[in-house]
Amino acid sequence: GDLLPADGVLIQGNDLKIDESALTGESDHVRKSLDKDPMLLSGTHVMEGSGRMVVTAVGVNSQSGIIFTLLGAGGDDEEEERKDKKG
Repeated sequence: GDLLPADGVLIQGNDLKIDESALTGESDHVRKSLDKDPMLLSGTHVMEGSGRMVVTAVGVNSQSGIIFTLLGAGGDDEEEERKDKKG
């Protein structure tokens, strides 16, 4: 159940299965391997196995960071619209 703190590319893995439901909504665990689907995304959980990855993005540049930034930007627009309607 380790949480991945950054995006990365798998460089070594042993029967690695990831829970990506936080990002994709898919309830099935995703098998990751070097030759098939080596991308690991921040905000997902390791459910089985082990692995090593090369970090490609952290913070606001990661997939979860981009999503949170977009969600935050949408909230700011709604607040501005409410202020405009009141004024």
